[in-house]
Amino acid sequence: MENRRYTSTLLLVLLGVGALSSCEGGTPPQAPADAPHRAAPATPASNTAPAALASVQPLAAGGTEKRCVAPRSEPPPPIAAPAAHCPADPDAPLQLPRGAVRFVDAPSAPRVVVERALDDAARTRGLMYRTKLDGDTGMLFSWDREQPRSFWMRNTCIPLDMLFIAADGTIVGILEQVPTLNTAPRGVPCGAQHVLEVNAGWTRQHGVLPGQKVVFET
Repeated sequence: MENRRYTSTLLLVLLGVGALSSCEGGTPPQAPADAPHRAAPATPASNTAPAALASVQPLAAGGTEKRCVAPRSEPPPPIAAPAAHCPADPDAPLQLPRGAVRFVDAPSAPRVVVERALDDAARTRGLMYRTKLDGDTGMLFSWDREQPRSFWMRNTCIPLDMLFIAADGTIVGILEQVPTLNTAPRGVPCGAQHVLEVNAGWTRQHGVLPGQKVVFET
């Protein structure tokens, strides 16, 4: 009788431990990895923007909706320097279509002329091997849907600001002064359909902030 009682008690204890383990020991799901340019592996980003806020954006019909927007980092990150030595380019540069992005909510509504990376080959190469990016120019990466995007700086010799932009043109996050020649994955915790890369420091210089809108010009 005592053995049966002991066995029943032990079984109840083990069941209780198993229930706790299933609730507290689970692994959270990971966001899908990007396949494109400087695509980061499916590992947590090591240098992301602050946690996203659900800011309220007006709708045309007079209502409101909550939009995921990651606030700008404060204080500003340290200034990133260009690479001292850049790897040699093994291929000829791609000839990409051109366009422009206008920052209609920023002071003076600055405009950036962009190369448009629209397919896997262009997004994979991106700005690799380049040693210069002219002022008020950049590269715009675009996809057919909005989702979290993750980038790295493999073979990228120019320090950059990265602007993550939603399908409706809202800037949902900005990474500033991203350092060169590293494979650390970087992103913001909000979905984006476009990512614009410009020279490091450009966004602060022109008063560009998360939550502002941009207009795409072709």
